[in-house]
Amino acid sequence: MKRRNTQRILLVDDEPDILDGCRSCLKNSGFGDILTESDSRLVLPLLEREEVDVIVLDLHMPNLSGLDLLPQIVNRYPQIKVIVSTASNEVETVVSCMKGGAFDYMVKPIDVKRLLTSVGKALELKSLSSELSTLKQYMFTDRLDHPEAFSSIVSSNKAMRAVFQYIEVVAGTRQPVTITGETGTGKELAARAIHDLSGRTGPFVPLNVAGLDDNMFSDTLFGHVKGAFTGADVARDGLITRASGGTLFLDEIGDLGEMSQIKLLRLLQEQEYYPVGSDFVKKSDARIVMATNRDLQELIKQGKFRNDLYYRLCAHRVHLPPLRERLDDVPLLLDHFLEKAATQLDKKKPTPPPELAVMLALYRFPGNVREMEALVSEAVLRHKGGVLSMETFRSAMGSEVQSVPEAPAPRTESLEQAFGAVFGRFPTIAEVEEQMIAEAMRMAKGNQGMAANILGVARQTLNKRLKSQSA
Repeated sequence: MKRRNTQRILLVDDEPDILDGCRSCLKNSGFGDILTESDSRLVLPLLEREEVDVIVLDLHMPNLSGLDLLPQIVNRYPQIKVIVSTASNEVETVVSCMKGGAFDYMVKPIDVKRLLTSVGKALELKSLSSELSTLKQYMFTDRLDHPEAFSSIVSSNKAMRAVFQYIEVVAGTRQPVTITGETGTGKELAARAIHDLSGRTGPFVPLNVAGLDDNMFSDTLFGHVKGAFTGADVARDGLITRASGGTLFLDEIGDLGEMSQIKLLRLLQEQEYYPVGSDFVKKSDARIVMATNRDLQELIKQGKFRNDLYYRLCAHRVHLPPLRERLDDVPLLLDHFLEKAATQLDKKKPTPPPELAVMLALYRFPGNVREMEALVSEAVLRHKGGVLSMETFRSAMGSEVQSVPEAPAPRTESLEQAFGAVFGRFPTIAEVEEQMIAEAMRMAKGNQGMAANILGVARQTLNKRLKSQSA
């Protein structure tokens, strides 16, 4: 059986004019993969060769009627959604078909809006059912069919693997995908992975909408006709046209203004838009993927984001965890960025000190993976030879990595005596930091992940003791 990346519709009717009319309406509305069959006797052999998601089936045809064909389709291919059409409003016949497994019905002459609505709902339900089934398989088998699509996202974290699995399941659907996560978590990389897995032949076109007012948003995305505004001497296509057959990635959608949100909602619902200055609607077949680092539900409460747009965006949602929630990836990312920076700077890859990964795991990284890459790149740039210095990281991180508070003059002499046995005086925070890291590494026997956990417990204990001493 042939595999394909788009949802397929089969039109079955013995009247060629009806087939041609329905196919044209569907194609003009963005449904690209459409088969037609005028001989009902050839439908079952066709289904053996081809995958079909939705069938629009005429009930009254010669040789083999739709009434006889419907139960055979339902029994052999229960996953296919069948919409029946009849020349008259035969209530008993329609009720019988619905009880027999039909998804919906239409009365001839077929209303275009009714056709588009029914087919759209059938495809959405079919897609949802397929996704749930596939997700179950992924969960039970820990399956990941295309790990190469995520090669740009360095991770061995279980939560990230679950994200990759979900992306594989939803990548080939028509519905929009919204990617959420803090700044620097890799939302555009995830969007590119969705595009690569979608099977779409068009380009990946990114647009950051932050800072765009409605006029700039409309002109950039939808383009304009000649004379649309002062200076519009020639017509210009927008990015939505460039993304034809591919993926349009809209970053920072939480910053969109109200009018821009309305236009985006229309694009998502109807797959259509108006170029600036034009009265003629255009259709789009681009897949829409969006991203934001803002809490859209909170924006809804504040009246800054449309509720209907939010629910349209949530057809599929991918959330990328911050780096502080995937600390097991820190050593991998450190090695990856050291290699990448050394290659870009034409240097030998430096050797990091063992305690560096532990120190990085203690930092909260407000800029996440992007910030870590910048830190490593800066350190490699300054590196002259030997073991990589930790000074660049300490100066950049400042006090953020030093969660042990600077205690005021201790009220008991026992703390000074304890530290004095090691340092000969009351130590600086940096000295305490290094001593704790070294001890955690010794206890963990070089296991960086275990050392980070040991160090975290040690910090909590020391913080409590310092607070009790100063109370």
